[in-house]
Amino acid sequence: MTPEKTWSPPQLSLRFIHVWRRNMLVWRKLAIPSMLGNLADPMLYMLGFGYGLGRMLPDVFGTSYIAFLAAGTVCSSIMMSASFETMYSGFSRMHVQRTWDAILNAPVTLDDVLVGEAVWAASKSFLSGTAVLVVATALGLAQSWLALWVLPVMFLTGIAFASLGLIITALSPNYDFFMYYFTLFITPMMLLCGVFFPADQLPQALQQAAAVLPLTHAVAIVRPLMNDTVPTGLMTHLLVLLAYAAVGFYAALALTRRRLLQ
Repeated sequence: MTPEKTWSPPQLSLRFIHVWRRNMLVWRKLAIPSMLGNLADPMLYMLGFGYGLGRMLPDVFGTSYIAFLAAGTVCSSIMMSASFETMYSGFSRMHVQRTWDAILNAPVTLDDVLVGEAVWAASKSFLSGTAVLVVATALGLAQSWLALWVLPVMFLTGIAFASLGLIITALSPNYDFFMYYFTLFITPMMLLCGVFFPADQLPQALQQAAAVLPLTHAVAIVRPLMNDTVPTGLMTHLLVLLAYAAVGFYAALALTRRRLLQ
C-alpha cells in the first residue's frame, strides 16, 4: 500500500455494525464476569478512598470527598475499559486469533473493522461508566437531572480512549508492549487529571501538562454535571475530546493499514 493510500481519509459505512455485533455476541457469553471485573476496581477506589480517606479530609469545592471522587471514578472507569478492550482484546482479534483477517474475507473493509472496534470499545466502556454512575446515584452522590447529560459524554470519552488504544494496538509487537502505554500515559492521567484530587493543587508545570490530556476534559464535564452545575468551558472540553477521537482514529487507521495491508 502506498503512503498516499495509507493516510487516505477513512471510508466509513454502516457495515461497521456487523463488526460491533460480532464482538457483542462474543462478549455476551462472558458479560457478567466482564462487568464485575470492570466495576470492581472503580468501586473499590470510590468506596475505599471515598469513605476511608474521605473521613479525614475536608469538603472539596463545597462537596464531600466521596462525591468529588465519584465523578473522577466514572471517567477513569471509562478510560480503563476502553483502553483494555482496544488493546488486549483488540490485539487478540487482530494478531493472535486472526479474527480481523477472517472478517476481511467478507464484504467489509479494514476501515469498517476499525470503526466497529472503536464503537464496540466505547459501548463497553459506556456500560462500565453507567454502572458506576448508577451506584453513585444510589449512594446519593448524583441526585440532579443534569447527571443524565453525563451519558453522552461517557460515550464520547470512550471513543476518544478507544481511538488512542487502537494506535497502540497497531504499533504493538506483543502484549508486553501495552505496559509502556499504561505506565507512561494511563497512570499519569489517573494522578494528574483530577480523579483523586483537584488538578490545581499540582505545580504549574504539571497543571499545564494535565490541561492537554483527554481525561482532564472528561472530568471537567462530568464532575459539575454530577454536582448539579453546568460545566464552564463546556464547548472547549467537548472539542478536545472530539479532536482526540477524530485524530486518534485517523492515526490508528493509517497505522493499521500500514501493518496489515502492506
